[in-house]
Amino acid sequence: MKRSKESGFTLIELLVVLVLISLLAGLVGPRLFNQVGSSKTKVANAQIELLSSAIKTYRLDTGELPTTEQGLSALMVKPSNVVGWNGPYLSKAIPNDPWNRPYHYELKPNYEFLLYSYGRDGEKGGEGEDADVGILE
Repeated sequence: MKRSKESGFTLIELLVVLVLISLLAGLVGPRLFNQVGSSKTKVANAQIELLSSAIKTYRLDTGELPTTEQGLSALMVKPSNVVGWNGPYLSKAIPNDPWNRPYHYELKPNYEFLLYSYGRDGEKGGEGEDADVGILE
């Protein structure tokens, strides 16, 4: 009786493939994670533009910007003593930033506003994905 040779991979071949996969993951992985971080920053910028546009529409209708106390909720629910409100100014609920925190809104004395997110770390300042995003004066 003749034995047929079983086909398959040797242990060395499997180790070579695992090493190659590990090298590729080590080179490509960090670049992919950097793209995720920069895409969150891009999403935050896009949401801030949308919110900023809604705030400007609110100002056109009412003649004034929402106060800091009223905040962004004035875009969805009519504040008391506001004449000309024609909202809601957003088709959906006010979004959180991509790091799942509310956006910060402040009315400045010069009749302008600040609208921003503190980024991934949730603290003022920072670099990269931790940097503040938005309309900062």
